[in-house]
Amino acid sequence: MNTRTHIGRPGRIGLTVLTALATALPVALSSPAAAADGPPAFLSPAELPPHSSSPWYAGEVTAGVPDPLPFCYGEVLPGTTSRYREFWTEYDTNARQVTVVERDEAAATALAATLRDAVRGCAERTEQQNPEVEAESRYYGRVRVEEGARVYGVHTNHTVVGSSDVHLFSVGRDGRTVTVVHWGQLGDFRHAPVADFRKTTATAVGKLY
Repeated sequence: MNTRTHIGRPGRIGLTVLTALATALPVALSSPAAAADGPPAFLSPAELPPHSSSPWYAGEVTAGVPDPLPFCYGEVLPGTTSRYREFWTEYDTNARQVTVVERDEAAATALAATLRDAVRGCAERTEQQNPEVEAESRYYGRVRVEEGARVYGVHTNHTVVGSSDVHLFSVGRDGRTVTVVHWGQLGDFRHAPVADFRKTTATAVGKLY
């Protein structure tokens, strides 16, 4: 039986994903020296891919990892150093940003690679864990910002229930800080705003410090 949930704020209509598989906004700082002493900034609702029928809304920046764990990459998040922010619309389109500050650049580089591997292997793991689900992944290339970011897509289709969800993920790094942005809604790859999501990714990584 397929249980459905959303990646956005509880109580809102949101993106459906398989829960069995997904087990104080910072103030902008004026100088690089000041930014290095404060937490990384997060996306604002207006910086997400535009929705045709709804504004975006956002929750507070929260310490820790989301519960349930995020689809595709949640199991590799370090809970003690993660912070996240949820976004949602009035329809089945939600998003999330998770940011991790590591002890040094080497650790951040390793974490970014681990997160990319988790997203790249998500479709295959999804099919292995649930035979009733068909999944496909796509790679949408690199975004040239700071130390770089990469964009991926994952489509899941539950062959029994008939639900179809499309997800976009990006993993980016600036120095010792890594961020993951996840957008999703009902639909398939035709409904994924890849160009706008790449712009969102560039903004997210550019705001880290």
